[in-house]
Amino acid sequence: MKDFIEQHKHIFKLVCGAGNECEQDVERYTALYSKAGATVFDICAKPEILKAAKLGLKKSGILKDRFICVSVGMKGDPHITKAVINKDKCCECGFCNNICPNNAIVNNSIIEEKCIGCSKCSNHCSNSAITMVDKDIDLNIVLPELVSMGIDCVELHATSELDEDIWEKWDIINKHFDGMLSVCIDRLNLGNKQVLSRLKKMLEKRIPYTTIIQADGIPMSGSDDSYKTTLQAVAMAEIIQDANLPVYILISGGTNSKTAKLAQICDINYKGIAIGSYARKIIKPYIDRSDFYNPNVFNQALKIAKDLVKESLI
Repeated sequence: MKDFIEQHKHIFKLVCGAGNECEQDVERYTALYSKAGATVFDICAKPEILKAAKLGLKKSGILKDRFICVSVGMKGDPHITKAVINKDKCCECGFCNNICPNNAIVNNSIIEEKCIGCSKCSNHCSNSAITMVDKDIDLNIVLPELVSMGIDCVELHATSELDEDIWEKWDIINKHFDGMLSVCIDRLNLGNKQVLSRLKKMLEKRIPYTTIIQADGIPMSGSDDSYKTTLQAVAMAEIIQDANLPVYILISGGTNSKTAKLAQICDINYKGIAIGSYARKIIKPYIDRSDFYNPNVFNQALKIAKDLVKESLI
C-alpha cells in the first residue's frame, strides 16, 4: 500500500463507515466504487464485513491495487455509536424514519447493522426518545483474526478526550499489525495544539511515512455537497501540513465533490480524499435495489460514482 501511495499523486478512499455492519451494503459499495476507480475501502472492524468487502472487490473484477482499511473507534466516538429508541417516549411520528441517511430506521425501530452513528435521528427527535450508545470491541480478540484474513491498513479514530483509551488501543494496534496505519482526528473536542501534541506522541512509535493522518473536518456531514461543508476538512488538513509531520494526509469529514477543488485553491499538499456520506448518498437508491447487479442498474450507478472519483482525483 505504501508503494502505491508513493507512486500516485492522489488516491480516492471510499468510507463505508466504521459503524456500518450491513454486509450487503458494504459488498455493493465496494464493488461499485472499485469499478469506479476507488483504491482504498474503509470498513468496520468485523470479520464478516471484511469478507463482504473482499466479495465486493471480487465482483468488481478488480483486485490489483485495491486496499482494505478497518476502522476502530473508542468511547465517545460517534462512528461506533448506535441509536436506541425508548419506546415509552416515542410518539411514533415517523420523522426519524425519513431523516436517517442509511435507511436504518423502519417503523420506528432501529436496524442496528445499518446504523452508522450519525446522530441525525437523536438530534432531531422532538420527544428526546432516541439516545446514542457506544458499541466498542475487544481489539485483542478481533484484530488478530482480521490480520489473518488479510487487511492493508488499520485506522484509529483518535477524536476522543479519553487519552487512556486512545493509548491503550494504539498500543494494541501497533502490537498486532505492522503495516500502514491511519489516524482519523478532528477538532470537535481538541484544540489545534492538542491535536498536534497527540499526533506527535502517536508518531513516536512509527517509521516515517508509514502513517496516514486522516484530517477530519465535521464527520458524516458532507452530504449537501457544498464548499462550506468541506471547508473544515481542508482547514484541518492545512494544520497537519503546516506541522511538517512525516505522514501522508487524507482529507475527510464533510468531504464531497467540492473538496479537491477547494484543497487545491488553498495549496494543500494532500495524498488523497476519503468520502463517506456524500459518496454513499448519491448512489444509495441503486444500492437498495434487489436488481443492483443487473448491468443496466449497475452501470447507471457506476456513472455517478465515476464522476465523483474523477472530480476527487483532479
